[in-house]
Amino acid sequence: MDLDGLLIARLQFAFTIAFHIIFPTFTIGLAAFIAFLEGVWLKTKDERYLMLARFWTKVFALSFAMGVVSGIVMSYQFGTNWSGYSEKLGNVLGPLIGYEVLTAFFLEATFLGVMLFGWKRVPPWLHFLSSVIVAVGTTISAFWILSANSWMQHPVGHRMVDGVALPVDWFTIIFNPTFPLRFAHMVIAAYLTTAFVVMAVGARYLRRGLHGHGGRVMLRAGLGMALVLAPLQLFIGDAHGLKTAEVQPAKVAAMEAHWDSSDAAPLVLFAWPDEQAEANRAAIEIPYIASLIITHELDGKFPGLKDFPREDRPPVKPVFFSFRVMVGIGLLMILLALWGGWRWWRGRLFEDGWFLRAIAWSWPGGFVAVLAGWVVAETGRQPWVATGILRTVDAASPVAAGAVLSSLLLFIAVYAIVFAAGIYYINRLLEKGPPVLEDGADETPLGTTLSSASSAARAATEEA
Repeated sequence: MDLDGLLIARLQFAFTIAFHIIFPTFTIGLAAFIAFLEGVWLKTKDERYLMLARFWTKVFALSFAMGVVSGIVMSYQFGTNWSGYSEKLGNVLGPLIGYEVLTAFFLEATFLGVMLFGWKRVPPWLHFLSSVIVAVGTTISAFWILSANSWMQHPVGHRMVDGVALPVDWFTIIFNPTFPLRFAHMVIAAYLTTAFVVMAVGARYLRRGLHGHGGRVMLRAGLGMALVLAPLQLFIGDAHGLKTAEVQPAKVAAMEAHWDSSDAAPLVLFAWPDEQAEANRAAIEIPYIASLIITHELDGKFPGLKDFPREDRPPVKPVFFSFRVMVGIGLLMILLALWGGWRWWRGRLFEDGWFLRAIAWSWPGGFVAVLAGWVVAETGRQPWVATGILRTVDAASPVAAGAVLSSLLLFIAVYAIVFAAGIYYINRLLEKGPPVLEDGADETPLGTTLSSASSAARAATEEA
């Protein structure tokens, strides 16, 4: 059987970027949460907030390190597997990635040292400032990465000379029309992912009757963030979808499995898209809703997949199903946030066993939604690396398929060993919890689903 070198190269990059993205997604929001805890500590002088900040800083350090390592591997592939990409687009994208290193990575690396090792070596205000700068640095890093990726989705501000993209207007390149909404969409997704992880950890502590103060702080802080950002993400996502329909109509057609350009298009809740027959099998549809969402008119018309040549269409199934996973998890996050907000308002947030159980198992949702969203964004752009100016097949290096496959298998083996150990250690940290000495009231069970009073007191004694 002949190996498809292009397919294997794409699988390798997909594997490394999917693995990499989960760590920046987590650390962007976690850095801000740590800075928040330090700020509360400085204001209240309550040492328990300091212990929480130090606890989450350990988790941040491990996640940040794994993100850096997996990011380096990704960068090397531009030269090994995607030399056509580097040659044709490097004049535009190379500086954008360079700006990310100069303005974000160096900033993070400098103040991360103070954040990790300066607890007793620098004044509290300086350590807090370092944590804030690290949080800002992670967001700046996202700014440049999203700018580069948005330019690939909708290239502007350049001119083509002998098939090579040359920058003409850097402001237009950086702030291309798709960038602001994509940046907001991704940063909010990162904060929501962290909020639900923090809530889940807090809920698990409360259900076990441990770390009462820390668990309540985590649950309230995460829930407060989710109550604001989960509904906001719905509106940002809608605006982002409208812009995508304008500049990448083929992607939107694949997201909706929309084949014919017709008025009053139905929303396809579920179907099995058949690309050969150019039709949907076993479709469950709601009339008019797709037109309402995409055009904001009940009888609005937007292009279908049949309006594009077959060679210019993205793969429909992965885009269609991934989009529904992303939206479904987003809606579930909104429902969980509203449920928690209602229980908080009623003063029963820490005693609702069903809510605590649901939140305790909600932590993977943000990561899955982010991965699904990137499948939509990147697979939906195919067959282009940079829409309209460079096809994926022309971006690949002339490397033997066997060599690419060998490196992919090695990546999988190394990642499985090294990063499994890192994730195992993070889980151990979370299981142990923050070294907070609680008072007796804090260790009292918080509801019928929590441990008994004697178990909680015994756990507090062992922890001390």
